[in-house]
Amino acid sequence: MQSPEKIPARMIRQIFQGLLAAGLVCTPAHASHDAGLLPAPTVLGKNPKRANFEQAKASQEAQHVADWVLDSGDNLNKPFVIVDKREAQVFVFDAQGLLRGASSALLGLAIGDHSVPGIGTKKLSAIRPEERTTPAGRFVAHLDKSLKGEEILWVDYDTAISMHRVVTSNAKEHRAQRLASSSPAERRISYGCINLPVKFYENVLSPAFTGTDGIVYVLPETRLAREVFGSYD
Repeated sequence: MQSPEKIPARMIRQIFQGLLAAGLVCTPAHASHDAGLLPAPTVLGKNPKRANFEQAKASQEAQHVADWVLDSGDNLNKPFVIVDKREAQVFVFDAQGLLRGASSALLGLAIGDHSVPGIGTKKLSAIRPEERTTPAGRFVAHLDKSLKGEEILWVDYDTAISMHRVVTSNAKEHRAQRLASSSPAERRISYGCINLPVKFYENVLSPAFTGTDGIVYVLPETRLAREVFGSYD
């Protein structure tokens, strides 16, 4: 038998890929795949934890990420939110992965997973339609006040992204009607922030984050979720 230091890199890669396909290892979040390097494997437990979506309908990717979050402990025993941009839906979970509520949401007008550099300091009137994205990623979020003194859940200060009650000040945008639409495309209207129905914000999201911070996972729409967060397969 060859000694470990003489085992060809190709053979090591094949062994790892076999374990990966069998679901015996997973890649950690934010793992680098540069230069063909493989991330260090994480061995899964025999009884992986699963998020409880109750009766809520969710995409396979939303379920996949929620399960990974809970099983890996990536939420650090804090409440967490899954934002499914493709379906324009939001799922709020407690620290143990039990669904507290699900709702449609209004998201950034433009398709994309990155924010334009410096967009957090731009005036709304200066943000072009193609720049109005809701960035994908893992964010540590907490309740705070907006400049108008209203409570919001700050998701990312740098890009000025937050979750808040739906804004209906511009009647021409028909945001309340868009929230009620069954079409995810109709719910792409904001400058990037995540607008929620008033009752959902006040009865579900705000109580979940009262007295604690939590994690918001915004799923990508131009990449795979595993490229952003890590996953089992």
